[in-house]
Amino acid sequence: MLRHVVLFTFQPHVTDEQVTTMAAALDDLVTSLPEVVAYRHGHDAGLADGNADYALVGDFATVADYESYRDHPRHRAFIADHVVGAVATRTAVQFAGDDVVVAPA
Repeated sequence: MLRHVVLFTFQPHVTDEQVTTMAAALDDLVTSLPEVVAYRHGHDAGLADGNADYALVGDFATVADYESYRDHPRHRAFIADHVVGAVATRTAVQFAGDDVVVAPA
């Protein structure tokens, strides 16, 4: 399992309506790409100063599935339509999701 995590901080001019439109476009995108195992996204909960505005987490069975998603024309179009010009900063990481173990303290 490969986990893909992205954090966005929006430009000051971005409206709530634009973010809602982006979220709907994400939902539409991932339901049309069979490489996606699971996908979650949403607004920061506002619990700490300095956080990003929006996060998404996508799971893929293989690196090749992630690369297919990353390079897919629909994904590239999503970026052109909803990220370029709206996002001030983007941070991403991919890691082996099956290596994650949560243990009680």
